[in-house]
Amino acid sequence: MKSRLPRSGGLLFSPPSTLSKRVTSRQYTSPSSSTTSAPSPPKQRLWLRLTIVTATAAGIGAYVRSQQGSESTILNPVTFTKYRLVAREPVSSNSSIFTLKPPKPDGNREVYEDAWKTGVWSVMFKQPQLQIGRDYTPLPPLSQKDQDEQEEGYLRFFIRKDPFGEVSRYLHSLDVGSVIEMRGPRIECEIPSDTRQILFIAGGTGIAPALQAGHTLLSRTDADHKPRLHILWANRRRDDCLGGCNDTSAVDEARQRSWFSGIFGSSKPSSTPPVGPTQDPAAVSLIVRELEALKARYPGQVTVDYFVDEESSFIEKTSITRFTDSASSNGPPGSKMILVSGPEGFISYMAGPKLWAQGMELQGPLKGVIKELDLKDWAVWKL
Repeated sequence: MKSRLPRSGGLLFSPPSTLSKRVTSRQYTSPSSSTTSAPSPPKQRLWLRLTIVTATAAGIGAYVRSQQGSESTILNPVTFTKYRLVAREPVSSNSSIFTLKPPKPDGNREVYEDAWKTGVWSVMFKQPQLQIGRDYTPLPPLSQKDQDEQEEGYLRFFIRKDPFGEVSRYLHSLDVGSVIEMRGPRIECEIPSDTRQILFIAGGTGIAPALQAGHTLLSRTDADHKPRLHILWANRRRDDCLGGCNDTSAVDEARQRSWFSGIFGSSKPSSTPPVGPTQDPAAVSLIVRELEALKARYPGQVTVDYFVDEESSFIEKTSITRFTDSASSNGPPGSKMILVSGPEGFISYMAGPKLWAQGMELQGPLKGVIKELDLKDWAVWKL
């Protein structure tokens, strides 16, 4: 497994050194016993030295200029590429969709396409003042506008402002037009070509990888192959998923206590989730619209259930088994996947914590709610 960078954004970058920084300053002093200066070199030797010094200086200058002018315009996992923030649309009171444009569209489309075909992927954003970075998951193109923008190399990100997150606070402080440096892509999870069914359990902004997984899985739809995706999405407040309506969950689940309440304190239940479509489009959050667009594009293949902390709703075991029990038994071994994404506490509760060992992030043993269900036919992956 490749070396993994901490989600908390605590990685210290080592800025690339320049040639001038690699030159060691040396001071020469003549021996104290010497009282006679050395004779002047012949003119021919002096001209030779001047020629060598001039040629060396010219070479150094050319190298520095080439380094300054060789900034990558194509997203790559080695160097940071400077994108420009061209739009920021609010999703809720503390989250927005960021749209970024690369220096040039050429070359980036091919990079994106390869990543989309593989599975769930991310890029790292750099906080230049603190020299730290954090991984964020691009949103897939779900509308014609999104597709047109991606043709120009644009990428969109769903980012929540974390009061303790250095990178997210930095990103939310930027004005439209600002430069944001990022590198990637990094494949988070490969979705095999024979995958038929995915259950995605998402917490908060973990819905972005869910949309990615849906984009990759469902784009393989044909007359003989119609994969299914079911998303369970947990949020702290209703405005995070405003307008979202459950497709399969029973009403009695709307009164269960959420893991958010268990960790951060009790919250008073409010009304149950809506039971019908919201009539006013302006009252529907942008992410819910993206989910609805995915369902409209692949009718009958996508279902979504919403769980909200302030309404004391929780992803119960029955929320999971309702989909796994109804899943088709057809398909080769390994054709059914459960993906879990969200805050660390959410992932730990659902499937057990991930582990760090020797600079590598490992999946760790399966634990939590999913372990208790003993779903032997399902491959589980923590994002």
